Amino acid sequence: MTPTQLAELLGEPPVPHGSWERAAVYASAAALRSGRPPRAAAEELAARLRGRERIAGVRVRDDGFLMIEVACPGEIVREIVTAGPPRIAEPAEAPPDHPRTWDNPGFVVRYAHARAAAVERWADALGVPWDGFRPELLADPHDRAVLRLLAEPPSRGAGRDPRWAGYAERLALAYHDAHERAPAVPRGDEPVREVHTARLWLARAVRAVLSAVLATPLPERI
Repeated sequence: MTPTQLAELLGEPPVPHGSWERAAVYASAAALRSGRPPRAAAEELAARLRGRERIAGVRVRDDGFLMIEVACPGEIVREIVTAGPPRIAEPAEAPPDHPRTWDNPGFVVRYAHARAAAVERWADALGVPWDGFRPELLADPHDRAVLRLLAEPPSRGAGRDPRWAGYAERLALAYHDAHERAPAVPRGDEPVREVHTARLWLARAVRAVLSAVLATPLPERI
């Protein structure tokens, strides 16, 4: 279940909550804007969600917020790659490219985009197939940190100040960690595995979202 799909059920996109290292949870204040007593409205919404495929659990907080755990957060990657990222009304300009140091957010973002593009070239050279995407294999904590950020644009875009430049930097930093610690291509004599295909799709989703939230063209090589 993706933020877009949840928004269709709730009337507004939910907000990713927590780190997602162990559980992929969204928070929704939809019941608070229903015009009804929040707790009663939240219980009604929760009843609609419970038992639905791809929803692992729903909890109603005392303040009327819904806490929704999805079963397979990696589904958001399929949605971004096949349908495209959410439309961004006013993408931000990326900070300058130079200096090319980790202290410069402009370099951090451009390098993440270039790394994700490089994954696709390396995957092709090493025989990592594009077909056979299994979103449940994006289970490493570094993969899940990227998924957590890929889930933010719908709720950010619904807010008054989405701060896309800062968001792009956070997504880029999470992807750098995943690129180094949860590699998308085999290393050494390691065989090609299905998780490499899943991370290949993740790389393309990261590229798509970075390009969507920033008006500045991003490089494929650095």
